Amino acid sequence: MKSIKYILIVLLAVVFQSCLITNPSEEKSNIVEMKVTKISEGGVKDLVFHNAEGDFYYINRGLENGFTLENAREAVLNKNVKLHLSESWIGTESRHISQLEVDGHILYTEFDGELKVQLNQ
Repeated sequence: MKSIKYILIVLLAVVFQSCLITNPSEEKSNIVEMKVTKISEGGVKDLVFHNAEGDFYYINRGLENGFTLENAREAVLNKNVKLHLSESWIGTESRHISQLEVDGHILYTEFDGELKVQLNQ
């Protein structure tokens, strides 16, 4: 019975680790281009971008790191964006945005070990 508990704990730890995003880089990101049709708050202060097809992607704690719903809507709503999406620990694509680009301007990036938000272009 104890061995089943240990196996279950290890499996849960592996599943949890598979969701983590570590050291995002441009080389290890997947690019999605879309038109943002809606911006909302989700999770714990996450900034969520939606397209017309119902897909959504988020900046983790974006509303704690320089964004407000108002300034995000002004900068991004109804515009075409280029999103760099992080890979999870096991190499699968996530919905976590590591870099947000609008009209060739980087508004948000986590690359190079820094968090940068630059809304005034």
